[in-house]
Amino acid sequence: MQQLPHGPFLVGNDGSLRPVRDAAMRFAWRGRGCVATLSDGQISLAAQAGAVPYTAEQPGARPGAFAALGAMPGELPQGWRLRLMPDHRVRLEVDVDLEGDTTAIALVSAMVRFALALDPYLDRLELAGLAALPPMAGELAAEGMVKT
Repeated sequence: MQQLPHGPFLVGNDGSLRPVRDAAMRFAWRGRGCVATLSDGQISLAAQAGAVPYTAEQPGARPGAFAALGAMPGELPQGWRLRLMPDHRVRLEVDVDLEGDTTAIALVSAMVRFALALDPYLDRLELAGLAALPPMAGELAAEGMVKT
C-alpha cells in the first residue's frame, strides 16, 4: 500500500495514519492547553486543567484547592490520571487504545471525547479556586494550535 507523507505522518490510501516522528496535535478547550500525541495504536491526551493559587495571591483558597485535588483521583474515569506539576499546575491525562487503523477521524474523535469528558472536572476545579492559566511556552499549546 502506498503511503504519502503529510507532516509527521505517512497517510495510507485507506486514510490510516502512521507517525514517522513525534506527532502531536495541540488544541484549546475552555481556555486550557490540550495535546494529543499519537503512537502505534494509542493516543495520549493531556489537558492543563488549572493551577493551585499562590499563597501570596490567595492564601485562603489553597486549602480548598488541595482538598479538591486530593478527592478527585478516585472520581476520575478509569485510566485517567491527575498530576500536580512542580509549579502547581494541574494536568489531567489519559491514554486511549485505538482499535484498527489510526485515522484522522479516530484521532479527532478521541480528542473531542476527551474534551467533553473534561467539563465536569474543570467545573469542579474552577469551583475549588483552580483557575485556567495561559499555557507556558513549549507546553501544551503552541503556535498553530486549533482553538475550539
